[in-house]
Amino acid sequence: MFVKICGITNEDDALLAVAMGADALGFVFAPSRRQVNVEEVRDIVRRLPAETIAVGVFVDERPERVVEICNRAGLRGAQLHGRETVTDVRYIRERVRFVIQGYKVGDPAISLAANSPADIVLVDGPNPGSGKVFDWALADRIPPGVRLLLAGGLNHQNVADAISTIRPWGVDVSSGVERTTGHKDPTKVRLFVQAAKDAGDVLSASRGHKAERAIDFGIALDEIPIEQIPDVVPGKSRPFDWSLDDLGLRK
Repeated sequence: MFVKICGITNEDDALLAVAMGADALGFVFAPSRRQVNVEEVRDIVRRLPAETIAVGVFVDERPERVVEICNRAGLRGAQLHGRETVTDVRYIRERVRFVIQGYKVGDPAISLAANSPADIVLVDGPNPGSGKVFDWALADRIPPGVRLLLAGGLNHQNVADAISTIRPWGVDVSSGVERTTGHKDPTKVRLFVQAAKDAGDVLSASRGHKAERAIDFGIALDEIPIEQIPDVVPGKSRPFDWSLDDLGLRK
């Protein structure tokens, strides 16, 4: 289970999240109470372990500016939360290592997410940053076969249920692990990462999950060892177990 801690505003919180097992950190460049500048982020990123994935978060920013900021700050990814066109996303993706495209749950545009040039599709609540959980039943409207990064009101108390219900590729949290706005709480970060990773392990190891995959493939359970049954069925299952190696992020 991929875990991203977003809204990082300082080096201490960045190193805390990494130490607790987060896979990625998000830095907000859009107008926000958690907004940071390029120089601050560049200094933080230089002190992070090489395997940590640093992501810039933007809203309706010019594609050229997104690429410029990512390069100057040493970021490996861009997360887009506005009304970026397919052309905008493609331009950024050709110049930045990977792209996350965000949608608000219920947005009609989400029906086109499977055709986005972005590597990862993030789904948030109707008011991103509010810390409020949306109705998870609405996740059924998300096109299957995408790397789904789930956000929106997650915390250490509900993330396991969210993962079990929606089966995303990863989870993203900001306010749910804060002590005050822009400042992370060590205990909340630790509990969130642990709960998300544990829930992901349970899901991927589930024989029930493997049995579902076998049925999707038309395989009788006595015809093939359960460990050889593929986990991802295009168009049918949430690819929560797709690895970072698939995105080239471990290289």
